[in-house]
Amino acid sequence: MSAQPPTSAPAGHFDVLIVGAGLSGIGAAYHLQTKCPNKTYAILEGRESLGGTWDYFRYPGIRSDSDMYTLGYSFRPWTNPKAIADGPSILAYVRDTAEMYGIDKHIRYQHRAVRASWSSDRATWTVEARDAKGEIVRFTCSFLFMCSGYYDYEGGYTPDFEGRDRFKGRVVHPQKWTADIDYEGKRVVVVGSGATAVTLVPALAKSAAHVTMLQRSPTYIITMPERDPIADWLRGRVPTTVAYAATRWKNVLLSMAVFEYCRRYPEKAKRLLVARVKKALENRGTGESHASIEDFTPSYNPWDQRLCLVPDGDLFQAIRDGRASVVTDHIEAFTEKGLKLRSGRELEADLVVTATGLTLKFLGGLELEVDGKPIEPSKTLTYKGIMCTDVPNMAIAVGYTNASWTLKCDLTSEYVCRLLQHMEKHGYTQCCPRRTDPSMKEVPILDFSSGYVRRGVDKFPRQGIASPWKLYQNYAIDRMLLRYARLDDRAMVFSTSSSRPEGRL
Repeated sequence: MSAQPPTSAPAGHFDVLIVGAGLSGIGAAYHLQTKCPNKTYAILEGRESLGGTWDYFRYPGIRSDSDMYTLGYSFRPWTNPKAIADGPSILAYVRDTAEMYGIDKHIRYQHRAVRASWSSDRATWTVEARDAKGEIVRFTCSFLFMCSGYYDYEGGYTPDFEGRDRFKGRVVHPQKWTADIDYEGKRVVVVGSGATAVTLVPALAKSAAHVTMLQRSPTYIITMPERDPIADWLRGRVPTTVAYAATRWKNVLLSMAVFEYCRRYPEKAKRLLVARVKKALENRGTGESHASIEDFTPSYNPWDQRLCLVPDGDLFQAIRDGRASVVTDHIEAFTEKGLKLRSGRELEADLVVTATGLTLKFLGGLELEVDGKPIEPSKTLTYKGIMCTDVPNMAIAVGYTNASWTLKCDLTSEYVCRLLQHMEKHGYTQCCPRRTDPSMKEVPILDFSSGYVRRGVDKFPRQGIASPWKLYQNYAIDRMLLRYARLDDRAMVFSTSSSRPEGRL
């Protein structure tokens, strides 16, 4: 058994403790200090800087996979003319927001939350965080707000490829990209076909000798203008906040319509998406295609997995220019020169980038305990996509899988503030979702067939098939449920101590 790290004295008590200083954590802090100004709070951030995903990922071409008018905060307009923005621009936006509203002064950097224990007697969470020296620092709070996302920042997913040690070149996962990786004039193979792969390929192709996207199966890819023409037209004609709100709602409604169309008419949607890709691959003059359309025709229905977005068709432009190509095959093994495929073909490479997916990690691996009993997340049920059954005074900010992450996180923060106001008004110290129908059918919290979901979803809370246990993935429905629905429903139990709950049962 390894020795336990030394423990320092308690670091203080806060009304609310936010874990994670990324896009959602900064947004949560803004809503909290605006709507509940009497509440004290702190943000625990495991890294040495804020920004979350946008500070951590450094691979070439990193950008948003949804438009910035919905990925941006509801309270602060995105003014950059690019609707599909690069990572550094998004990071600057998050940092500027934190500084503008004084949120950065509440962040405790290099404090990685590792364990949280709830006491019903004290109505208090004790949160243990590991600091830069490896010591455990204890914080206490009345409410815990988890904004740590659901990806494992310690490493992505890479299959165990046979013969990898024989390869003379370099192998890197995008999550571990460093500045010393040289791809100029090199032959590069990007393994994967998801959002990271379709971002990397055109970016690498600008200076690499050639880039091959090697995929086991195709993915649906849609093209979107890098600049939003409606936003450009509104800019300068109406106030910035009005232009931002109008563009935001336009894009929300459009994304909802596209998703619903794909779900209701999958065959029609499939034909439409594939036809648009086919047109994008054609030579503008001769009509000759620069790639096989089979490489862009998935076997599954649209939105069984997330659609990949490419701004201004940059991926297709790289293919038309001959700087990039797509190969659909399976890796048999690494060789000294590259990759041997199941078809017998060998792809020679100087650099192999394994864009093979991320790893899911619930609450960043935080250990939960309620009144001395460990909580197994997979045994809980999600309440409104925000809280977990039998876990008091804890909320989780998780964005949409079929739309912008921030849309749901903004609503979640607003709901948490409503909940805190309600508890203060009525003198409650605890709130906890309790399952009302033991016989209700349960389903996985994410219904995607993507590999990263299948690999890790069993460790996450589950959802029910009816409100308030169902995860709707619909902004309009969530807006009604989280902003206006009553807080004291049959499933939410409020109490003032560990004694018999007072509330609507």
